[in-house]
Amino acid sequence: MRNRSRIFLCAGALFSFAAFSPEPPVCNTDLCRLISGGSLPELARPDFSDRRQDLVRLYELSESRPLWVQGPNLTSQAVKIIDVLKNAGSEGLDPQDYDGPRWDGRIAALRNGSISPERFDLALSVSAMRYASGLRFGRANPNGTQGAFRVGDHDADISTWVFQRMVSSSDPKAAFEDLDPPFDSYRRLRTILANYERIAWPDDGNKLPVPGKPVDPGQPYEGISRLTALLQRIGDLAPSAGAPNSTVYGGALVNAVKRFQLRHGLDPDGRLGAKTVEELNTPLVHRVRQLQLALERMRWLPRDSSQPFIIVNIPEFRLRALSASGKTELEMKVVVGKAQRLQTPSFRADMKYVIFRPYWNVPPSIQRKELVPDIEKDHSYLAKNGYEVIDPSGRVVSAGAISSGVLAGLQDGKFQIRQRPGAKNALGGVKFMLPNPNDVYLHDTPSRQLFSRTRRDFSHGCIRLERAVDLAVWVLRDRPAWTRGRIQAAMTAGGPPLQVNLSHPIPVLIVYQTAVAGDDGLAYFFDDIYGQDDVLDQQLISPGSGRLTS
Repeated sequence: MRNRSRIFLCAGALFSFAAFSPEPPVCNTDLCRLISGGSLPELARPDFSDRRQDLVRLYELSESRPLWVQGPNLTSQAVKIIDVLKNAGSEGLDPQDYDGPRWDGRIAALRNGSISPERFDLALSVSAMRYASGLRFGRANPNGTQGAFRVGDHDADISTWVFQRMVSSSDPKAAFEDLDPPFDSYRRLRTILANYERIAWPDDGNKLPVPGKPVDPGQPYEGISRLTALLQRIGDLAPSAGAPNSTVYGGALVNAVKRFQLRHGLDPDGRLGAKTVEELNTPLVHRVRQLQLALERMRWLPRDSSQPFIIVNIPEFRLRALSASGKTELEMKVVVGKAQRLQTPSFRADMKYVIFRPYWNVPPSIQRKELVPDIEKDHSYLAKNGYEVIDPSGRVVSAGAISSGVLAGLQDGKFQIRQRPGAKNALGGVKFMLPNPNDVYLHDTPSRQLFSRTRRDFSHGCIRLERAVDLAVWVLRDRPAWTRGRIQAAMTAGGPPLQVNLSHPIPVLIVYQTAVAGDDGLAYFFDDIYGQDDVLDQQLISPGSGRLTS
């Protein structure tokens, strides 16, 4: 397994399924022959060849006997497993992927003899494996499905898990639930999904009129009735508010709109502007899909967190520092990479040290595209803005006006620009280092005005922090000598950069969630600024368009 796959899979014993792949035995039973074929036409997804060796191992454990049927009758475990598969939507999964709508007809066919017990049994085994894998690792996990399933106090391959946790279980549903991500936020999202699925249908499709200019409280608005009904439907306005008796926008409706705006990444000013009305007009079925995709992405996250960690949600423009139990201890606004061409990637890395008074080593692309043109216009540009030029060994070549020779070296990439520590430094007073191939890190910033924006994708890919001092206090909290006062002094004092190693690495997760369950149990939705929801949606509905687990 590639090292980077550990970003999303749990730690501990990780098994390659290939390690458990003996040569298939000579087929002398109907089950064996069916497995060897690698396909069942009656399945919604007939090709199960990628699970063939898992199925060989599973039926070796049963001595090639059916697991779920006894003649024309189902075992109690089979009945309960089928019920779970039919209700896969409660986990944000698609029941069609696990033959949910087909099981009633298939049971009838088993009982009347039009399908053999072996074909039925194999279909259920394939579907149960697919469901377990999808629940444990996600269907579109970018790092694949190879990994461990928990069986008692140890990890095992999926065949052993199915045999030990399903075949003789009195509660297969509980065994499946053990595969859920162990996060309170996942459980809250699942509850919210059930509510949104309930209120999303039926929908008459009516839209609120988009005003030519923002509607302020106290002004008339022709969509009052629709607005009232919608806000009551999604829970931002109490049912007790009753039907409107006026066409004037005001009263409880204003507070309800502010609540809606807060939950949808908007400035909660209570005005009915174009963007607020656009969000209000977004079909609830779209919110359902956002929640389903959010649940899918949560299945990709590591499950081995036994220590505090940091999570940054890109579309939300927010960082949270959490305790080992997942309780939020600190949160703040962030600025992330520009949507058009400098997107912040999703990944996991460990924060290992912080640097006070950092240099900013200007990336070659920024140097070439942004700074060199400014220098060509004004040879004193670098000196005015606290930059200096260094050679490949780090020796300072120029800290003042740029000569034509130095400019030529910058133009051909022979020299590099860096910005000295100080008030003008783009990284502010501190950067938090989490070594990763993307060269992305968290840092302070002098550009404070950007945090007043509701949409904050302005960086070149790194993550700017609203309250860098607070984060430094949090990451160094087990270093008593590093008080808030000392941290502030270290960020502003003169002198060269100062590196402080952390006592223990802190996991940092950079994630992409356009739907979030707040600690208050409410749903929060955000714009798909990088278009990643659209990509994931296509992967899930079109298996040929991207990597899908099975």
